[in-house]
Amino acid sequence: MDLKGKKVLVFGAGKSGIGAADLLGSAGAQPVIYDGNADLDKEAVLHKTNGKYTPEIWAGDFPERALDSLDLIVLSPGVPTDLPLVKSFYEKGLPVWSEVELAYRTGKGEVLAITGTNGKTTTTALLGKIMGDARESVFVVGNIGTAYTSKSLEMREDSVTVAEISSFQLETIDQFRPKVSAILNITEDHLNRHHTMEEYIRVKELITKNQGPEDVCVLNYEDEVLRKFGENIVPKVVYFSSLRKLDRGIYLDGDQIILKTEKEEIPIVKTEELKILGRHNHENVMAAAAMAYYAGVSVESIRKSVCEFVAVPHRIEYVTEKNGVAYYNDSKGTNPDAAIKGIQAMNRPTLLIGGGYDKESSYDEWIESFDGKVRYLVLIGQTKEKIKAAAERLGFTDIILCEDLKEAVRVCAEKANPGDAVLLSPACASWGQFDNYEQRGDMFKEYVKAL
Repeated sequence: MDLKGKKVLVFGAGKSGIGAADLLGSAGAQPVIYDGNADLDKEAVLHKTNGKYTPEIWAGDFPERALDSLDLIVLSPGVPTDLPLVKSFYEKGLPVWSEVELAYRTGKGEVLAITGTNGKTTTTALLGKIMGDARESVFVVGNIGTAYTSKSLEMREDSVTVAEISSFQLETIDQFRPKVSAILNITEDHLNRHHTMEEYIRVKELITKNQGPEDVCVLNYEDEVLRKFGENIVPKVVYFSSLRKLDRGIYLDGDQIILKTEKEEIPIVKTEELKILGRHNHENVMAAAAMAYYAGVSVESIRKSVCEFVAVPHRIEYVTEKNGVAYYNDSKGTNPDAAIKGIQAMNRPTLLIGGGYDKESSYDEWIESFDGKVRYLVLIGQTKEKIKAAAERLGFTDIILCEDLKEAVRVCAEKANPGDAVLLSPACASWGQFDNYEQRGDMFKEYVKAL
């Protein structure tokens, strides 16, 4: 679609919506920014745009009569596709794109795209480093913090885009086609949005929807859903495994990560050479290394980059040690499966801070993973009573309820013994008390440093 002169509704006035509107304005379209909040500060929204165009801004009830004037809808990731208004767009026959689709249509070069419930940000950052060390024009975008739409017009034919893609962004892709894709794992998450596990799985798997036989999809062999999925898809499948040797793929053999192709067995790196800890991070290294290899990067270059890579903020991030107690920020543990990885990485008695916004998750497996390591479970947020009930039902009773994160940090400092760890790994989203997991993690670090 030629966007020039087209009237495009951008649904959502947040960071993603502004990025999409700026891109549309730069491409010669006529963006309309819409938000259902009737109290939206239109001047503040206008101030956030890049100033190179003047969008219309609509707020509150949607003017139904305006449907006939629109050529395209771009949905921000936070807008559910089952809203009656969004359904009316489809019924009208209007194309409905995600911001990812818009960025892909206006960008150039190759795309390497990563999705999955957990590990996306670390794998994306690592692959971004590998590609950045090997190629001249590389963009690392998506859920990792830089809007894909904010960079697409800078891309060249020789560019490589490394994109972290969420299930929300995949719901409304159309032609989006990565040269190499990866689905790292699929565990229960976002059921308040997708409603069923089947739908969540279906949406995640859309990342391969337009891939051809010359493209590659990297999948986790130890995830039964993905192992089965890999049997019936068009792109070439490359599995990774941290638990067994594979006839073909990339796997952990003792302390060595090995890539096995049709022709040869290639040692990639020893785990002791890595600066990131835990089996889940070995899996992230395998996924990123396989993606880079099949994107044409040499093994020598991959090895050098992965050995230099350090952990991303908010993912089992060491903060400091005070009075013999180590503090770790795992604010990116926004669902139970991610938080399980956090507690598994601890090698000392732990006071665990959890709780937050309720995404309708089950917390049983998380609590069962404590494995005798957790001295106290300190709970905050909307889910604290729900998690407390689940823990007590499973026989874990060393629970403290707190009003907020600041109080939780103070309580942990009082209860901790020298040699203990205090871990913020909430198993819940941050919304309600914080804007996002980054703000939550930053506040945790501030509270710890102020002790």
